[in-house]
Amino acid sequence: MSQWTKFKKASRFKVIPVMLVPVFLGALGAYVWKGVFHPGLFIITLIGAGAAHLFSNMVNDLWDYRSGADDVAHRTPEVISTNSGFLSNGTMSEKTFATITWSLLGLAVFCGIVLSILSGWPILIFSVLGGLIAYFYVAPPIQFGYRGKGLSELAILLSFGVMPIMGSYYVQTGDLSLRSVLLSLPIGLLTTLLLFNHHFLHWQADKQAGKNTLVVVWGEKRALAFSKMLLILAYAFLVLCVAVRILPLYSLVGLLTAVPLYQVYGRLKDHNPSTAYLPLMGASQKASVRCGLVMIVTLLIQGIIQQF
Repeated sequence: MSQWTKFKKASRFKVIPVMLVPVFLGALGAYVWKGVFHPGLFIITLIGAGAAHLFSNMVNDLWDYRSGADDVAHRTPEVISTNSGFLSNGTMSEKTFATITWSLLGLAVFCGIVLSILSGWPILIFSVLGGLIAYFYVAPPIQFGYRGKGLSELAILLSFGVMPIMGSYYVQTGDLSLRSVLLSLPIGLLTTLLLFNHHFLHWQADKQAGKNTLVVVWGEKRALAFSKMLLILAYAFLVLCVAVRILPLYSLVGLLTAVPLYQVYGRLKDHNPSTAYLPLMGASQKASVRCGLVMIVTLLIQGIIQQF
């Protein structure tokens, strides 16, 4: 296994679109609504946001390993682990893993500082808040991702929806816009849904390890009902964005991306084995990326049309 392959697997690089899509949307909002686009600032924003996301993935793995949650997951029958496994199986030493983790944070901070100099100090607020959310999601003493009060879901909505879109829009325009907040809600809620659904894969191990996610606190039946509600809310906000002309009318084609995910819910019962949730995870990720791509393409088309 090459070093690059190890890095991609350790950082779960393949899920990086859930962070990059919001950055594209924020920049496209600036292009369509304000007629501005600065390629250099956009590239720095992409690098910084991507590094922050990979840091979040790795620091979660690091603290799950240190807290013993990984060991519990491996010892619990039928539980599907969603971490990289590089620490628990000895593929990478804790020291090396931690070095890469903090290097990613350093890159994200550097990009945030550069953008704050070029675009304005509020970028530092987005950067610092994002870093604190990513770290204390699983790190002591706060560990709000383990507390089961909806704090982790709110954090995901902010980190993968509201903040990257608002931040990307601000980098381009120097404005804080309500339109960018509304634009963030469909994709932010879909990403929240994705991260919420992954708890179903290992909620029994989470319970033993003291990770009180909402799935642990509520149980499968109630958590599934909440999961469906997130799906409905996400697409309802897509319709709202079209209704208030934040998105063009043809963005409603994004509603079709909900169909495969909706069909998966129909095959689930009140209680299911962990493996039954793998299709739900896959469909959730596809819905998030596909709907985000529809929003990106339709905004881009709208921006081009406005130039003529």
